[in-house]
Amino acid sequence: MTYLAIDNVVKHFGDFRALKGVSLTVKEGEFICFLGPSGCGKTTLLRAIAGLDLPTDGRIEQAGRDITQAPPEQRDFGIVFQSYALFPNLTVYQNIAFGLENMRLPKDEIRSRVAALLNTIGLPDSGSKYPGQLSGGQQQRVALARAIALSPGLLLLDEPLSALDARVRIQLRAEIKRLQRELGITTIMVTHDQEEALAMADRIVVMNQGEIEQIGTPEEIYYQPATPFVARFIGAMNFYAAVADHHGRLNLGEHTLPRQVTPGSRHLLAWRPELTRLAGSGTGPQLRGRIRELSFLGAFIRAEVTVDSHPDPILADLSPRDCDLQRLQPGQEVALELPLEHAHLFSGAGA
Repeated sequence: MTYLAIDNVVKHFGDFRALKGVSLTVKEGEFICFLGPSGCGKTTLLRAIAGLDLPTDGRIEQAGRDITQAPPEQRDFGIVFQSYALFPNLTVYQNIAFGLENMRLPKDEIRSRVAALLNTIGLPDSGSKYPGQLSGGQQQRVALARAIALSPGLLLLDEPLSALDARVRIQLRAEIKRLQRELGITTIMVTHDQEEALAMADRIVVMNQGEIEQIGTPEEIYYQPATPFVARFIGAMNFYAAVADHHGRLNLGEHTLPRQVTPGSRHLLAWRPELTRLAGSGTGPQLRGRIRELSFLGAFIRAEVTVDSHPDPILADLSPRDCDLQRLQPGQEVALELPLEHAHLFSGAGA
């Protein structure tokens, strides 16, 4: 069931078009991530949904109600910012209870609700503390509890984890996802961290220059990128430029690809580094080159291989065992094998 419908939303700041006709539907209970580089429009879109920056054109509906021009207080949402935005002079209990008290709920109901939320976020004994006495991760949990205290229909998260260190960020993103599933609350999170989006989202909305490049599950975004931008932005990707000959054939090294295209057309063949193998008994196309650098990255070793007539090195993520067996080292000549069944062919202007 559609909970949020965004139809052809445009946002201008003077002559600058921050959003260029964005359309999107969000299902009830879904966890959506807006992902993209700085300036792509993801925060502007979130603020339009919240009513903090009204759109120049287009329509936004929440639970079937037109909220396009409605002020924030007339919209059913809770919001968590990167900066926590807790009241420093109020205790943790008072911060969480703030909205409930404004609604003039009975004190017993407020106490029960706040106690339950403190348990939910794993801080049952911190109600009497002040924000300054908590760690960054704990403060962000309190901000999250305050946002959901009023049981909003929509939870908006604006880069909520970017100010935290890596270990706390990984821990808290798992807790946020667990909490979202338990409550079944429709959630939209803005992030520039692709790993965060892949780990947390039901669907990812990849944005670029005020437009949506692709919408899909994390698996679809990673393994089936729709455009060269998505392929470049999500994870590491190899690109190999190819121009079709006068017969409409594309060549990868000494191998002709089994696909006919327009003679003279330009293309990009793209594949993930983890799919690149050292040449063995396989029959796939091979690229020969020289190892420029080897980088130990824990579970794998990334080899940068310089290939003749190709401007960028080919990346191959290899197991430490394979590297040890072949005694790989910088300067060594190797042959790389590419499994074509997992490669993408981008054609046209993007290529």
